[in-house]
Amino acid sequence: MVLISIIIPVYNDEQTIKQTIESVLNQTFTDFEIIVIDDGSQDSTGEIISSIKDARLKIFSYPNAGVNRARNRGLSHASGDYIAFLDADDLWHPDKLQFQLNALQANPQATVAYSWTDYIDESGQFLRRGNHITLNGNVYPQLLLTDFLENGSNVLIRKKAFDTVGQFDESLTQAEDWNMWLRLAARYPFVAVPYPHILYRVSGNSASSDTSKMEAGCLQVIERAFAAAPDSLQYLKKHSLANLYKYLIFKALES
Repeated sequence: MVLISIIIPVYNDEQTIKQTIESVLNQTFTDFEIIVIDDGSQDSTGEIISSIKDARLKIFSYPNAGVNRARNRGLSHASGDYIAFLDADDLWHPDKLQFQLNALQANPQATVAYSWTDYIDESGQFLRRGNHITLNGNVYPQLLLTDFLENGSNVLIRKKAFDTVGQFDESLTQAEDWNMWLRLAARYPFVAVPYPHILYRVSGNSASSDTSKMEAGCLQVIERAFAAAPDSLQYLKKHSLANLYKYLIFKALES
């Protein structure tokens, strides 16, 4: 039994997966398992992962079914009390797990810990800082406005929460992270760790670079979220939509 299970879905990420896994192995906190779900990679990803020798690394290979199914498969293999997700091209600061675990242990009422994000390019060079938002407790209204967690590599979650909110929605192909964070925030307090612990890699091949698909996916998440939100928060919907289109314009200009 380990304290933290780290789930890494991977699909044809031969250029980045070794560095991503190394950013986990370099964590100051060490009581973890790394669950890599190889989602049908057709390049040398599998060979690269297999070359990394560490007893904490567990590799499971499946036919390609998408990132949501891969994350859910990872959850089925996880034995830790806490769950972290890491995309196969992102990186963690060495203190990420320790600081987030400390935050949850110091705030037993909280279920999700999150940090700040900065952005790197395909070669790993710094691009820009992220939003660096610090909110604690009930973050549900702010998450309805925008996904200020910014990516799927951010959070540390008490595993028992998934018994209540369920797994990732496999019908979604975009903004699935935001959907999960909203479902968690509707029920549980969050705690912020105000350090840039996540380096999110901006790539022309990433799902977030396709603004038309991102628009459709985010609209789907927004509609579902406000269908479930109380009447007192419905006034936020127009602001949420406005924030979405500001973001899409930024992404279009960035690309």
